[in-house]
Amino acid sequence: MNRPFSIPLLGFAAASGSGKTTLMVAVIHHLHQQGLRVAAIKHGHHPADPDLPGKDTYRFRQAGAATVLFSSQQRWFMIQDLHDHAEPTLEEQVRHLHGHDLILVEGYKNEHHPKIVVHRLASQQPSLHEALTQVVAIATDDPQCLPPLPRFALEDSLGIARFVRDYFGL
Repeated sequence: MNRPFSIPLLGFAAASGSGKTTLMVAVIHHLHQQGLRVAAIKHGHHPADPDLPGKDTYRFRQAGAATVLFSSQQRWFMIQDLHDHAEPTLEEQVRHLHGHDLILVEGYKNEHHPKIVVHRLASQQPSLHEALTQVVAIATDDPQCLPPLPRFALEDSLGIARFVRDYFGL
Protein backbone atom coordinates (compact mmCIF):
# COMPACT_ATOMS: atom_id res chain seq x y z
CA MET A 1 0.00 0.00 0.00
CA ASN A 2 1.34 3.43 -1.01
CA ARG A 3 0.95 6.09 1.70
CA PRO A 4 1.49 9.57 0.28
CA PHE A 5 0.63 11.20 3.64
CA SER A 6 2.11 10.84 7.12
CA ILE A 7 -1.35 10.04 8.55
CA PRO A 8 -3.51 7.35 6.92
CA LEU A 9 -5.92 9.13 4.56
CA LEU A 10 -8.97 7.73 2.78
CA GLY A 11 -11.38 9.54 0.48
CA PHE A 12 -15.08 9.08 -0.21
CA ALA A 13 -15.90 9.85 -3.85
CA ALA A 14 -19.26 9.98 -5.59
CA ALA A 15 -21.56 11.99 -7.77
CA SER A 16 -23.45 14.71 -5.93
CA GLY A 17 -26.50 13.38 -4.09
CA SER A 18 -25.15 9.84 -3.72
CA GLY A 19 -25.05 9.90 0.07
CA LYS A 20 -21.29 10.18 0.60
CA THR A 21 -21.67 12.71 3.44
CA THR A 22 -24.24 10.57 5.25
CA LEU A 23 -22.05 7.48 4.88
CA MET A 24 -18.90 9.33 5.97
CA VAL A 25 -20.68 10.71 9.06
CA ALA A 26 -21.73 7.19 10.05
CA VAL A 27 -18.22 5.78 9.47
CA ILE A 28 -16.67 8.61 11.53
CA HIS A 29 -19.12 7.82 14.33
CA HIS A 30 -18.14 4.13 14.39
CA LEU A 31 -14.40 4.86 14.25
CA HIS A 32 -14.73 7.43 17.04
CA GLN A 33 -16.69 4.93 19.15
CA GLN A 34 -13.84 2.45 18.57
CA GLY A 35 -11.37 4.91 20.09
CA LEU A 36 -9.81 6.40 16.97
CA ARG A 37 -9.07 10.10 16.65
CA VAL A 38 -10.48 10.96 13.21
CA ALA A 39 -10.04 14.17 11.22
CA ALA A 40 -12.41 15.02 8.38
CA ILE A 41 -11.70 17.17 5.34
CA LYS A 42 -14.49 18.34 3.05
CA HIS A 43 -13.71 19.98 -0.25
CA GLY A 44 -16.42 22.27 -1.58
CA HIS A 45 -16.88 24.22 -4.77
CA HIS A 46 -18.49 27.27 -3.19
CA PRO A 47 -18.21 29.19 0.10
CA ALA A 48 -19.89 27.88 3.22
CA ASP A 49 -20.38 29.14 6.73
CA PRO A 50 -18.52 27.12 9.37
CA ASP A 51 -20.15 24.79 11.83
CA LEU A 52 -23.84 25.61 11.45
CA PRO A 53 -26.35 23.00 12.66
CA GLY A 54 -27.42 20.84 9.74
CA LYS A 55 -24.29 21.58 7.68
CA ASP A 56 -21.92 18.74 6.79
CA THR A 57 -19.04 20.13 8.88
CA TYR A 58 -21.30 20.36 11.92
CA ARG A 59 -22.49 16.79 11.36
CA PHE A 60 -18.88 15.52 11.09
CA ARG A 61 -17.98 17.23 14.38
CA GLN A 62 -21.12 15.95 16.10
CA ALA A 63 -20.20 12.44 14.91
CA GLY A 64 -16.91 12.70 16.78
CA ALA A 65 -14.34 14.16 14.37
CA ALA A 66 -11.76 15.97 16.53
CA THR A 67 -10.85 18.19 13.60
CA VAL A 68 -12.98 19.20 10.63
CA LEU A 69 -11.55 21.09 7.70
CA PHE A 70 -13.61 22.62 4.86
CA SER A 71 -12.05 24.03 1.74
CA SER A 72 -13.33 25.95 -1.29
CA GLN A 73 -11.87 28.37 -3.82
CA GLN A 74 -13.12 31.37 -1.85
CA ARG A 75 -12.13 30.36 1.72
CA TRP A 76 -11.25 27.51 4.00
CA PHE A 77 -11.75 26.77 7.66
CA MET A 78 -10.65 24.21 10.15
CA ILE A 79 -12.77 23.54 13.20
CA GLN A 80 -10.26 22.75 15.92
CA ASP A 81 -10.32 25.74 18.24
CA LEU A 82 -7.88 27.45 15.77
CA HIS A 83 -8.47 29.06 12.33
CA ASP A 84 -6.46 30.08 9.20
CA HIS A 85 -7.21 31.19 5.61
CA ALA A 86 -6.86 30.58 1.78
CA GLU A 87 -7.65 27.28 0.09
CA PRO A 88 -4.70 24.92 0.53
CA THR A 89 -3.96 21.79 -1.43
CA LEU A 90 -4.90 18.50 0.15
CA GLU A 91 -1.23 17.98 1.09
CA GLU A 92 -1.11 21.42 2.76
CA GLN A 93 -4.30 20.67 4.68
CA VAL A 94 -2.94 17.38 5.97
CA ARG A 95 0.11 19.23 7.35
CA HIS A 96 -2.26 21.09 9.70
CA LEU A 97 -3.59 17.86 11.16
CA HIS A 98 -1.53 16.39 13.97
CA GLY A 99 -2.32 13.76 16.53
CA HIS A 100 -4.95 11.92 14.51
CA ASP A 101 -5.13 8.23 13.72
CA LEU A 102 -6.91 8.71 10.41
CA ILE A 103 -8.10 11.38 7.97
CA LEU A 104 -11.30 10.89 5.98
CA VAL A 105 -11.80 13.13 2.95
CA GLU A 106 -14.97 14.03 1.07
CA GLY A 107 -14.05 15.39 -2.33
CA TYR A 108 -10.64 15.63 -4.01
CA LYS A 109 -11.69 12.59 -6.01
CA ASN A 110 -9.00 13.18 -8.66
CA GLU A 111 -6.14 13.38 -6.14
CA HIS A 112 -3.78 10.46 -5.58
CA HIS A 113 -5.00 8.72 -2.40
CA PRO A 114 -7.08 5.61 -1.59
CA LYS A 115 -10.81 6.07 -2.09
CA ILE A 116 -14.12 4.39 -1.43
CA VAL A 117 -16.58 5.09 -4.23
CA VAL A 118 -20.18 5.62 -3.16
CA HIS A 119 -22.69 4.73 -5.87
CA ARG A 120 -26.45 5.10 -5.45
CA LEU A 121 -28.64 3.65 -8.19
CA ALA A 122 -31.26 6.40 -7.74
CA SER A 123 -28.69 9.09 -8.56
CA GLN A 124 -28.88 7.91 -12.18
CA GLN A 125 -25.16 8.63 -12.47
CA PRO A 126 -22.56 6.02 -13.44
CA SER A 127 -20.34 4.65 -10.70
CA LEU A 128 -16.97 6.39 -10.56
CA HIS A 129 -15.03 3.23 -9.65
CA GLU A 130 -13.66 2.78 -13.18
CA ALA A 131 -12.91 6.47 -13.78
CA LEU A 132 -10.85 7.14 -10.64
CA THR A 133 -7.45 5.96 -9.45
CA GLN A 134 -6.75 4.14 -6.19
CA VAL A 135 -10.31 2.96 -5.56
CA VAL A 136 -10.06 0.38 -2.77
CA ALA A 137 -13.76 -0.39 -2.20
CA ILE A 138 -17.27 0.52 -3.29
CA ALA A 139 -20.45 1.18 -1.32
CA THR A 140 -23.53 0.73 -3.48
CA ASP A 141 -27.14 -0.34 -3.71
CA ASP A 142 -26.75 -1.30 -7.38
CA PRO A 143 -26.95 -5.10 -7.76
CA GLN A 144 -25.41 -4.79 -11.25
CA CYS A 145 -22.31 -2.99 -9.94
CA LEU A 146 -19.89 -5.86 -9.29
CA PRO A 147 -16.33 -4.53 -9.51
CA PRO A 148 -13.39 -6.70 -8.44
CA LEU A 149 -13.19 -4.70 -5.21
CA PRO A 150 -14.53 -5.09 -1.70
CA ARG A 151 -18.23 -4.19 -1.98
CA PHE A 152 -20.48 -2.88 0.79
CA ALA A 153 -24.15 -1.99 1.06
CA LEU A 154 -24.71 1.76 1.40
CA GLU A 155 -26.05 1.33 4.93
CA ASP A 156 -23.15 -0.90 6.09
CA SER A 157 -21.20 1.88 7.78
CA LEU A 158 -19.96 -0.48 10.50
CA GLY A 159 -18.58 -2.90 7.88
CA ILE A 160 -16.91 0.00 6.09
CA ALA A 161 -15.41 1.23 9.38
CA ARG A 162 -13.98 -2.28 9.96
CA PHE A 163 -12.61 -2.31 6.40
CA VAL A 164 -10.93 1.09 6.97
CA ARG A 165 -9.32 -0.12 10.20
CA ASP A 166 -8.09 -3.31 8.52
CA TYR A 167 -6.91 -1.52 5.38
CA PHE A 168 -4.66 0.80 7.42
CA GLY A 169 -3.86 -1.68 10.19
CA LEU A 170 -5.43 0.53 12.88
